Order: sequence, then structure tokens, then C-alpha cells
Amino acid sequence: MKAGSPSRTAWSAARYRAAHQLLEDGSIFEDALAVPLLGEAEADLLADAPRRAMRLFIAARHRFAEDALAVAVRRGVRQAVVLGAGLDTFAYRNPHPGLTVIEVDHPDTQAWKRERLAAAGISVPGTVRHVGVDFEKESPADRLRLDGPAFFLWLGVVPYLTAEGFASTLDVTAGHEVVFDYAQSPERATGERRAQLEARADRVARLGEPWLSYFEPDEIAAELRERGFTRIEDLGPAALAARYFGRPDVPPETPGGHVLHAS
Repeated sequence: MKAGSPSRTAWSAARYRAAHQLLEDGSIFEDALAVPLLGEAEADLLADAPRRAMRLFIAARHRFAEDALAVAVRRGVRQAVVLGAGLDTFAYRNPHPGLTVIEVDHPDTQAWKRERLAAAGISVPGTVRHVGVDFEKESPADRLRLDGPAFFLWLGVVPYLTAEGFASTLDVTAGHEVVFDYAQSPERATGERRAQLEARADRVARLGEPWLSYFEPDEIAAELRERGFTRIEDLGPAALAARYFGRPDVPPETPGGHVLHAS
């Protein structure tokens, strides 16, 4: 991010979520606030629709995260923390009575989001709190105050952090539950798949927010176990395709984006 400017990739992710509502009728992930919060004409969004593969991945990661959160709420969790909230809308359509939501993001992105909420006529519930943090310069632990067990939604952030920024933020989630996504290096892929992943990395780099960290599943699992996590569900491209896209034919070792839930 550039100082004084909101995250460009947060805006891009919001376009993917909004486009999914229009092009797939929110079939994987339903979000009635995605289009109005974006503030972009539907015709313009449809004319320049974000890429389908990434659009469906983003829809799936939100569906996975919010399904896991719902289970945690039934077990008694009463705090959700959205790390790198961007234009995420969960806090403003929260279906769980008694669940408080803490949004954590860079202050510049938060100011931009408040402008978008006001322009869209979306009210901020009393159950929502905002905490400003620059993930590369400070830990959320320096500002975050939790009252008991929490569920962390940490989507669309990890690839943009350095290894140090990832580790320090992961430390904050220890002892709680967390869902986050991560990317394997494009070098793990071959042929057209590698070209697609490299093109995606080039696009975000041109936005000024390059991918800085890649991980393999065993590396992530080791990082989590070191912090006391004992239950890990990690879905890669094949598992995501089978669960959400009706595609059981994707080879199990296909590299790419992963989303996981750890507790």
C-alpha cells in the first residue's frame, strides 16, 4: 500500500465478490451488500467482469470462512476478528445475535471504507469495532483487546505479507480459531497453470501490492502446530473444486491458492 491511499487489492477483491453476485447469482457465497458497497454501476461491472477462476476462489474462501464461523458461534464463540477487512461486509450483515465483530486494517483503508459505507447508506451496527493497524510495522496484538475466545477471518492478506509479518500476525491468533488463505509459488506449477498463476502475481504487482510470501501445506501445518493448533483443515485447488464447483476431476496435487481452518 501507498501511504495515504486505500488498498488497491481490497478494491479488486470487492469487485470479485460483487461480480459473483451478478454473474453466478451468489450461488457459492451470497452477499447482498457486495454490489452497493462497491459503488460501481452493475452495467460497468458486467462489462468488465473480473476473471472467473479468481472470482470463484474468492467466493469459496468466504463461504468456507463464514461456514466455519457459524459452527464456532454455535459452540459459544462471541467475538469475530476480521484481519485486513478491506471492503468485507460480514460485520454489516452479521446473522449471529450476540456476536461482536472487530475489523482490523490499515487506517487509510478504514477511512475509505467508512466513506463507502456512508455513500451506500449502510449503517454501522453497535456490535462493530474498528482497529487501525499497519501489519508490516506493528502487530495487531499491540492494539487488539479480546474478551475470551475469538474467531479470526484473515482473507486475502497472507500473500502480501513478508514472512515476518505473517509470523507475527499468526502469533496473535494462537489459542483461538482462524481461517486464512495462502498461495503456493507459481514455480510449483507447469504449463498453462503456471502461466495463469504468474499472470495473477504480475497483476497485483502492477497495482503496487506484490505477493511477498508463498508457502507449501507442510510448512503452514508446521507453523500452526508450533503455535498449539491441533486441528487443521486445508483445502487446495482440488478440494475446493470438488466441494464448491462440482469438479471432482481436478488432480489432488494441483498447486495454487489454499484456504484453511485451524483451531
